[in-house]
Amino acid sequence: MTLTGDSDVYYDPFDFEIDNDPYPVWRRMRDEKPLYYNERYDFFALSRYEDVSPALTDWQTYRSGKGSVLEIIKANIEIPPGVILFEDPPRHDIHRSLLARVFTPKKMMALEPKVREFTTRCLDPLVEGGEFDFVRHLGAQMPMRTIGFLLGIPESDQEAIRDRLDESMKLEDSKDRDIYEDGLLDGSIFADYIDWRTKHPSDDLMTELLTAEFQDETGTVRRLTHEEILTYVMLLAGAGNETTTRLIGWTGKLLAEHPDQRRQLAADRSLIPNAIEEILRYEAPSPIQARYVARDVELYGQMVPEGSVMTLLNASANRDDRHFASGETFDIRRKIDRHLTFGYGIHFCLGAALARLEGRVALDEVLKRWTDWEIDWANAKMAHTSTTRGWERLPTRVS
Repeated sequence: MTLTGDSDVYYDPFDFEIDNDPYPVWRRMRDEKPLYYNERYDFFALSRYEDVSPALTDWQTYRSGKGSVLEIIKANIEIPPGVILFEDPPRHDIHRSLLARVFTPKKMMALEPKVREFTTRCLDPLVEGGEFDFVRHLGAQMPMRTIGFLLGIPESDQEAIRDRLDESMKLEDSKDRDIYEDGLLDGSIFADYIDWRTKHPSDDLMTELLTAEFQDETGTVRRLTHEEILTYVMLLAGAGNETTTRLIGWTGKLLAEHPDQRRQLAADRSLIPNAIEEILRYEAPSPIQARYVARDVELYGQMVPEGSVMTLLNASANRDDRHFASGETFDIRRKIDRHLTFGYGIHFCLGAALARLEGRVALDEVLKRWTDWEIDWANAKMAHTSTTRGWERLPTRVS
């Protein structure tokens, strides 16, 4: 299908006004420019489900080895081995299988009592106050404690590490795209913890990474190097905090805007797992993925040349009416075959089971304490990064 005629639709992933509500732009892109090109930043974009879903699985064409973030690909920087989001097979498969050994869904599900404990510690002191911030009091706390517990990082240090990770991703203005500070991309802020665990092994993921043996791409059976472990720990700490924080924020915002559905959940907690899936579909915490185009590909009658950057708008695809009936409507009872919030194919999120668990427990524990809340919009604030979308502050009045 070739679309003819000009369109004035404009999408800029670094524009804060667009980022505040990108869905009208994405809807126009789906309808008018399903293959979109941004001349200013020199990237293409796919926005329809029927295009984004297969592109996420076609790693031979849309490659991650130069990065999966637009500005990283453009910067052409050297990426350390072990950042599986920024790797292609065969290296990706080896590194992912190693992480999958220590990050299994079964192990994540066994964490539910601990996740509830962390959530209770966050919420109980707030019960009598009449005010509660979904992000500051819960979204920024419970995921940090969970991943810190998994990695074996002392609670006394977890908040400082989370704050530094958050600051490294934050865009100060629409032109600020230099988000990778020294010490974060290479994981060196975790060096002291790796050194400590080397001498004092324990029952945590960091120790498992230190002791795991695997066969690398050269056929050598070995253990991870110190630098590789730093990279893995950085990856787990960053991914384990940021996206779940956004999920919890969107949970508060969407259920404040849909009080009838919130009351259904309060009356029937069995609806919570599906509600979390709908929240994930409707407001993907990580809405845009980037790929390096490894070979010429023709789409909608236009050639996308090898060497281009393609962005895959999974959050737009999640609302595509062509795949989801009334895709722009939020419905906690919706039957969802497969949304693209966690990706698809070889880069499907390893932490999906944990994120779902944390989202489900967070909502369940909030509803145990409050069944009604309204957003204090005057003091709410969005967080702007180039990789995630969500709230920095979401204060509510609760009852």
